[in-house]
Amino acid sequence: MGRPTTGDFRKTDGWLDWYAGPSKPRFVLPTGSVDAHCHVFGPGAEFPYAPERKYTPCDAGKAQLFALRDHLGFARNVIVQATCHGADNRALVDASRASAGRARGVATVRRSVTDTELQQLHDAGVRGVRFNFVKRLVDFTPKDELLEIAQRIDAFGWHVVVYFEAVDLPELWDFFTALPTTVVIDHMGRPDVSKPLDGPEFTLLRRFLREHPHVWSKVSCPERLSNGGPPALHGEQAAYRDVLPFARAIVQEFPDRVLWGTDWPHPNLKGHMPDDGLLVDFIPHIAPTAELQKKLLVDNPMRLYWPEEL
Repeated sequence: MGRPTTGDFRKTDGWLDWYAGPSKPRFVLPTGSVDAHCHVFGPGAEFPYAPERKYTPCDAGKAQLFALRDHLGFARNVIVQATCHGADNRALVDASRASAGRARGVATVRRSVTDTELQQLHDAGVRGVRFNFVKRLVDFTPKDELLEIAQRIDAFGWHVVVYFEAVDLPELWDFFTALPTTVVIDHMGRPDVSKPLDGPEFTLLRRFLREHPHVWSKVSCPERLSNGGPPALHGEQAAYRDVLPFARAIVQEFPDRVLWGTDWPHPNLKGHMPDDGLLVDFIPHIAPTAELQKKLLVDNPMRLYWPEEL
């Protein structure tokens, strides 16, 4: 199946539906915990997918997201705009408005966005924009356009979320450094966890965080980074074990600049669809103390997305 057409809402071949029966986590989340990285997909009949998208997902709307939030024990969500919706943020805005203040958003915007439209997004709960540098997911956007967007959203107190792969950090370093806002790295920059923890790619990421205190990192998506296969093959205790040292290292070295999220409904994931309850049970392995868990799940996301409540 090639690139889908505007009115074609059939799932891309091979796309996995989200896991409909997540377990109840054994780990009890701290009061007020935030799922700081999740998405909504459509539903396509109500919020059509972008004509330029490179995949068509399964529908996964706000009702399912909020039900998962309550089942897992989270208090709030940060909804990140999915690439399949392009710069049409209506599904995100609808979910945020329906959350009664319990969701914030990270949007995708183009250079053509007006100040009035940015204000409307802010009023709907948007607090950041996402720049995607993963070449297989999006077409290239000129860096001068992205820098202009960053300068404009800085006036609203927003931040920039960047999605890239570790091997590309050297060529992106100067651009990220030039951004005037807080910068949040998605999923630790997708490190190759088959390589040593002290290898050049992950060492560079840690150096980048160390040298630039305006840079944060999400330590989410072990299911996307692991080479170990789904937990059902190896047992719960072995789930995503190869990712643990990487995520734990970031949490322990930069405890005030880390976030965690489910990534539900797990866009474009190959191989297996994770049990979100087991993903929550991954948290105490990367943030082993109550103090680190509260920073990761409550203090840091509240500071970034709900600072008016602190």
